[in-house]
Amino acid sequence: MAEVLVGTCSWTDPTLIACGRFYPEHCCTAEARLQYYASQFRLVEVDSSYYALPSERTSFLWVDRTGERFVFDVKAFRLFTQHPTPVKSLPQDVRRELPQPALEKGNVYLRDLPEEAVAELWQRFERALLPLDSAGKLGVVLFQFPPWFFPGSAQREYILQCRERLPQYRVAIEFRNASWLSEKNRERTLEVLRQSGQPFVCVDEPRGFRSSVPPDAEATTDIALVRFHGRNRETWEKKGIGPAERFNYLYSEEELREWVPRIRHLASATREVHVLFNNCYADKAVVNARQIAFMLD
Repeated sequence: MAEVLVGTCSWTDPTLIACGRFYPEHCCTAEARLQYYASQFRLVEVDSSYYALPSERTSFLWVDRTGERFVFDVKAFRLFTQHPTPVKSLPQDVRRELPQPALEKGNVYLRDLPEEAVAELWQRFERALLPLDSAGKLGVVLFQFPPWFFPGSAQREYILQCRERLPQYRVAIEFRNASWLSEKNRERTLEVLRQSGQPFVCVDEPRGFRSSVPPDAEATTDIALVRFHGRNRETWEKKGIGPAERFNYLYSEEELREWVPRIRHLASATREVHVLFNNCYADKAVVNARQIAFMLD
């Protein structure tokens, strides 16, 4: 059976810190919080890298502040997953090289940037993760594609290009459009990931939306991932709210137990399973992560 690592998506969410139910009072610095988190779990997902490129210095600090067997999954920068990206979130020197039409936009897409700038951003992202990889603490790089990323030849080719851009890292793929796993597309989608060695990200999330991917427990490589987004239908596609509010949901024990046989199935077919809770409002992700870890034991 594979080793099953359980953790949460972020350890620094403001609502988690503010609730006062996870971190001891003396954990009031970034270093102390990560050290304490790593004493409770062996896995965490870095979500800050979605909003801005991480730095090598930060990766070095994460390595120093965690034990030998601790693992970081890192979310890909949003520009790389074809999300609209604020120009101000790009490095200043890269912004200076952008054409005027791109600078005048509030948000840009990857297609708006010159190839030289695109290549430079990929290289910086790769370098930033190198300290984690060198220390054996980098799990996967998570590419979460948006609901408007439909299945097609160009999209499948782009998924393969992401792996080619980061050849030394494990690139995992999460979809937010159910058509990737429709009866027509499911087998082709999974086969593309199997042949390219990219883990498919299994999800639990609200049902009935275009962005709702079915809770299939499938492994396409020797690493499997499951991400729990909560089941808050009221906020799932609500506009103008932050991530904590969108994923504000506490799983019941019965809901978690639905996934125990699925996770064990994944563990029987892989060498490692990552189970991550993205319902990061207050301590809900922490509570559910502890619950499912106990169930799996």
